[in-house]
Amino acid sequence: MVSLQFSSAVITSVAYSSSRCRRGMIRATINMPKLQPGRLSLNLPARDLVLQEVLDMGVGLTAATTSNLEKKYELSTNGTFPSVSNVSDPLVIAKLHAIMEAVADRVEMHKNIGEQRDNWNHLLLTSINAITLTAATMAGIAATSVGGPLVALKLSSTLMYLAATGMLVVMNKIQPSQLVEEQRNAARLFKQLHGQIQRTLSCGTPTSTDVEEVMEKVLSLDKAFPLPLLGAMLDKFPKTVEPAVWWPEHRQRQDRQSGRTDGNGWSVELEEEMREVVGVLKRKDTEDYLRLGKIALKVNRMLAISGPLLTGLAACGTAFVGSSHGPWAATLGVVAGAMASVVNTMEHGGQVGMVFEMYRSNAGFFRMMEETIESNLNERDVGRRENGELFETKVALQLGRSLSGLKGLAASSCSSSKKGEAIEEFASKLF
Repeated sequence: MVSLQFSSAVITSVAYSSSRCRRGMIRATINMPKLQPGRLSLNLPARDLVLQEVLDMGVGLTAATTSNLEKKYELSTNGTFPSVSNVSDPLVIAKLHAIMEAVADRVEMHKNIGEQRDNWNHLLLTSINAITLTAATMAGIAATSVGGPLVALKLSSTLMYLAATGMLVVMNKIQPSQLVEEQRNAARLFKQLHGQIQRTLSCGTPTSTDVEEVMEKVLSLDKAFPLPLLGAMLDKFPKTVEPAVWWPEHRQRQDRQSGRTDGNGWSVELEEEMREVVGVLKRKDTEDYLRLGKIALKVNRMLAISGPLLTGLAACGTAFVGSSHGPWAATLGVVAGAMASVVNTMEHGGQVGMVFEMYRSNAGFFRMMEETIESNLNERDVGRRENGELFETKVALQLGRSLSGLKGLAASSCSSSKKGEAIEEFASKLF
């Protein structure tokens, strides 16, 4: 009843003011007493609450103003106003914009440095092969020469082989093709982070927690893909092959005894499906890429040792050209030089280091997927998880499957695991 009287009074006042003044600003001047906190329990309609708040502030009201206010506040069906906590802190927004600018700068920087190191790979490969083949040619000519030309050709060939050996040692140590792949991955991941920050600013309500999480991601990426070569470069020939890690450690969520176990897009079937997907990633994808990475590392290590070793042997052989061991020395100088050129082309032309880094990064991607799924499943209260249907869609897209394909993958994994358990049980009973 109170709300009806209040609305009628406002409409009558607006109509009366319209008839008195056709030009200029149309104003409604009604002095209503301010509502006390206890009077909010009258459950006034949303429109009346908007009008009352404006009247309390002493602001003139028009019909157009009323419509704009209703659109601005986007009142819910129960007539409640947005909470103050939904309004973003300007300082938080400023921090996110600063981080976003730094991330955009890192994207460009990693891209430029990646192009520079790709040029290193091509230029060093071409230069070393040219030096090696020239030295082999000079060693062959020196074997047929006598006197002054013999000494000049032998000395020049030996010096060129020694220079090629030193350059090969440095090149094999830094692995330019692997450096290029690191910078490509860094630029791609920083670009993804830049998009995430943009979505947070445009679609969400940023908080200080968002700022901390973004900062942790930036620092983790800086640590995983360092720019300097001296002191911070990743080991190109590690003793053990581990997946690349470029994300911060997932925070351990407290194990709650109470909380909803369904809802928010989650169900028991979806949880079982995600657990089976994690099992497949651990047993198959991550292990496969780590196995391939180990093979690529062995091949790369063998080629990295063989190249400088062959050029060193060629330098020794060339130094003895013209002596009592002349024919064998010349043969060693020419053949070893040619073989060194082939090995160098296979290693750096074939970009074996890049292949190893690609396998390591792929294993890291699947490891990240495992931790992300497990982090959601460990949260017992589904209200604190990411929406189940949305999460399932993300997992399917990141694994390159449709939703039905993801369910089929989980079902096949479940059946195979049951078969394995049955076989193990039968074998234990048999023996």
